[in-house]
Amino acid sequence: MTSVIQKNSLKSFLKKLVTQYSYWLSFFMLLILAVAVNTSFLRWSNISNIFVQTATTGIIALGMTMIISAGQIDISVGAQVAIISGLGIVVLNRTNNILIMFLFCMGLGFIIGLCNGLLVSKGRMPAMIATLATQSICRSLINQLGQGGPFTVSDVNYGSFRKVAAGYVPLGNLRIPYPMLMFIGFSLLFGLIMSRTKLGKHIYAVGSNQTSARLAGVNVEKVQNLVFIITGLLCGFSGWLYASRVMAVAAASAGNGYEMEVIASVAIGGTAMTGGRGQVIGTFLGALMFKIINNILTMANVPTFLNGAISGLIIIVAVLMQNVQNKSK
Repeated sequence: MTSVIQKNSLKSFLKKLVTQYSYWLSFFMLLILAVAVNTSFLRWSNISNIFVQTATTGIIALGMTMIISAGQIDISVGAQVAIISGLGIVVLNRTNNILIMFLFCMGLGFIIGLCNGLLVSKGRMPAMIATLATQSICRSLINQLGQGGPFTVSDVNYGSFRKVAAGYVPLGNLRIPYPMLMFIGFSLLFGLIMSRTKLGKHIYAVGSNQTSARLAGVNVEKVQNLVFIITGLLCGFSGWLYASRVMAVAAASAGNGYEMEVIASVAIGGTAMTGGRGQVIGTFLGALMFKIINNILTMANVPTFLNGAISGLIIIVAVLMQNVQNKSK
C-alpha cells in the first residue's frame, strides 16, 4: 500500500514538474548541455556576458509577457528599439545630456505604446495587424532619417554614455555589469506586478476570457492600453540601453529579429500563447535560455545567419509542448 502511494506521489510530482515547471527543467538541462560543450561556460566572465547580451531583449520580454498573457501580441518591438535608439542619439548629440536623452527615449516609447494600445482597444484592430503597421512605420521613418547609415554618438558624449552599458558594480573580485542588475531588477518588479497586484490579475482575466472579465467589472480596454504602454516604455528603456551598447545605431539593421527573440523567450518561458497564463520567472529564464542556446551554437561554429531559423524552431517547439501539456491536463 505504501509503495503504491509513493509511486502515485512520484508520478504526480513528475507530471507537475513537466506541466507547470517545464521552464526550470529545460533551463537545467540546457545548463548541463552548455557545460558539456564549453567547459569554461560557468566562468563569471561568460555568465555576466550572457546577462549583458540578454538585458536588452529580456527587459522587453517582460512587457511581452504582459501583452501575451492579455491575449494580444506586439511584433513592432524591434522597430521601436531602432527608432528610439537612433533618434535618442540625435537628441544626445544635440543636448550633450544623458538624462534628457533618457526622458526622450521613454517618452517616445510611451507614445508608440499608446498608439498600439489605442489601435487595439479603441480601433478594434487585431493586435497583429496594428503592430505590423507600427513596425512598418517605425522602420520606414528611421531608414528615411538615417538614409540607411548609422546614428553615431559624438566624441564629447562617448565616454560618459558608454558607462551606461559598460559600467559595473564591484563585488569582491566580481564585476556585476549594470545591464545585468537592470534585467534582474526589472524581472523582480514585474514578477511582483503580475503575481501580487490587481493589474496582474486583470491581465490574466482578460487573456483568459474578455467577456467574463468585462462582466466581472474589469476595464478590458484600459488593461489592453496599459500592457502596450508598459511595453512601449520598456522598448524606450531598452533603446536607450541598446544605444549605449553599440554607440552607433545602424538605421537599416538595428533591432532586427528582436520580436522573434522576445516572443521566443516568452514562449519557452511557459507563457500560454493563447493568453491567460504565464509567469515572469519563466520569461526571465526563457530569455537567458535563448542566449545560452546562441552561446552553445557559437561554440559549435553554427553560422549566425541561422539564428532566425533557430528562433522560429524554438517558438514552434515551445507552442507544441504547450498544446501537449494542455491536452494532458
